[in-house]
Amino acid sequence: MRQFSYYLIFLVITLAGCQSAPESRYTLKQDSAPAFAHDTPAMIDAVPKYEPYRTFNSRPYEVLGKRYYPMQTGKGYEEEGYASWYGQKFHGHLTSNGETYNMFAMTAAHKTLPLPSYVRVTNLSNGKQAIVRVNDRGPFHDNRIIDLSYAAAIKLDYHNHGTAKVKLEVIHFDEENNVTVGKQPTVTYAEYAGLTDPEPAASASSGSTATYIQVAALSDIERARSISSVLSSLYQVPTEIPMVNNVYKLRLGPLHDRFQVKMLLHELKNNGYPGAYTVQETL
Repeated sequence: MRQFSYYLIFLVITLAGCQSAPESRYTLKQDSAPAFAHDTPAMIDAVPKYEPYRTFNSRPYEVLGKRYYPMQTGKGYEEEGYASWYGQKFHGHLTSNGETYNMFAMTAAHKTLPLPSYVRVTNLSNGKQAIVRVNDRGPFHDNRIIDLSYAAAIKLDYHNHGTAKVKLEVIHFDEENNVTVGKQPTVTYAEYAGLTDPEPAASASSGSTATYIQVAALSDIERARSISSVLSSLYQVPTEIPMVNNVYKLRLGPLHDRFQVKMLLHELKNNGYPGAYTVQETL
């Protein structure tokens, strides 16, 4: 598990001068899986997109007597090695990126990748994959290349173990939405999303038609609202929960970009909602 994390107090402080935060700021001395009651993590992959690197995380820094030099770009990066995971001890504390660590989100820590970066992680022992957003520094062990969140470790099925042999592939988006996965050739967003069969554009007379993605049908409105809130926040799209025949229909939309529709549908089907489908409606 993760052995070190530090706390950025001011953005203007360079990483070169950072020291580890006092041990007393953590409630727990030893890290662990959550010891409190909690829902099963959604384990929905992070959605890669273009995000500018944060320059204050690009400076060299020193930890435990060793100096690290962050990469200026993650494009073309691949690596194999051992992954660890971190959980309750760090839950709720700030990451190196200045964000709050949530062990139930799909995030990770890496010693030198630019922050933030998106990485596809493959467990080489079982083939399971997860896409995580790297927003922290660590793990500071020579034999570990990435520290995954508790949720990501569950998805890769090694949360009951300390480490797993993995392959890392950065999913790099540039400002024009061209995508490079690991050392593979750079492709357009449409090619990355598998959109090789473009559909004809809607005619001007059908401008009032919108697409929705039907995600689930539930009888419990509170559960429907909870899932709706998670999906809306994760994918940054509106949601609706109309009642049809005494059942709450949870759906994403209205959506007007067919590329976005296909990408979201693909993500949902691979992240716990295999029955998701599209619905066309006239507004």
